[in-house]
Amino acid sequence: MKKIYATIPLLCVGSLLLAGCGGSDDSETSSLRFPTASTTGVIYPLGASMSNIWSSEIEDVQVSSEASNGGVENLNLLANGDADISFATAGIAYEALNGEGAFADNQYEGVRVLAGLYENPNQMVVRSDQGIETISDLEGRKFAPGTTGSTPEVESRAILPEYGVDYPDGIDANYVGFDEAIDLMRNRQVDGALIQAGLPTAAVTEMTSTAGAELLPIEGSEREALLDEYPWYNEFTIPADTYDGQSEDVETISIKMLLIVDEDMDEDLAYELTSVFWDNLDGLDQQSVVEQMDLETAAENLGDVPLHEGAKDYYEEAGVMP
Repeated sequence: MKKIYATIPLLCVGSLLLAGCGGSDDSETSSLRFPTASTTGVIYPLGASMSNIWSSEIEDVQVSSEASNGGVENLNLLANGDADISFATAGIAYEALNGEGAFADNQYEGVRVLAGLYENPNQMVVRSDQGIETISDLEGRKFAPGTTGSTPEVESRAILPEYGVDYPDGIDANYVGFDEAIDLMRNRQVDGALIQAGLPTAAVTEMTSTAGAELLPIEGSEREALLDEYPWYNEFTIPADTYDGQSEDVETISIKMLLIVDEDMDEDLAYELTSVFWDNLDGLDQQSVVEQMDLETAAENLGDVPLHEGAKDYYEEAGVMP
């Protein structure tokens, strides 16, 4: 695993575009639906900013972003034709593609990637006054693994057992989102939480600055086993001073955040969405995350999830295909 420290004419895209693309009149405005994530992370405002740029830069296309429960819901919406563009981590997308995990009974072979965006580290946060020194110490503790079916909850399901913590029976689980987890930490109602999001994450900032929390490393032979077992994991270092009281680097694992569409999206449209995105990075909000995006690595570490053919054409022209 790698250490992570000219306008093309648009075509109608069938079920992926709403009724504005009916008939043979390609000049009518088409609407693309873009579920993102909860309003408390970086994804929601990033998605809104991306929608504005696509809508202003691509003729006859309007992209509307909205909040969602994250990766699993996003993929289900995309699979059911209720979304056109979305976000998911490489791990969740891999499970959907292969009918595993949360998608064991609902395989979605049509998921495709427009761009690999940035690394999403797993951030294991615990109250520093509880004597929790390793992840194995979470056995029997009150813990917030994320909302049911969310990316953090899926990550908790993979990581905790590797450290000897049975999931879910080995913890007293509170299945809540980031906002609720912050409040529970402040009120001493949970001892820890798994936050899976790009750096810096507002929820972790709040926990470390107002709830006396600290980060636990994901390291050792357990981390090596996770890296060996799951094709979407990468080594990652959370730099010292990312959060209050964090005087040293913290080792963990990360997953690439992906921008995803359905395989049936028109190739020209997929190409243009990809091109306009990379051409307008400076105009996006959430620059702390945007600065971690790199065209050179946009087609790497995708967790074996295929690129959409339109995006692949763009990366081949840019000379960045691995």
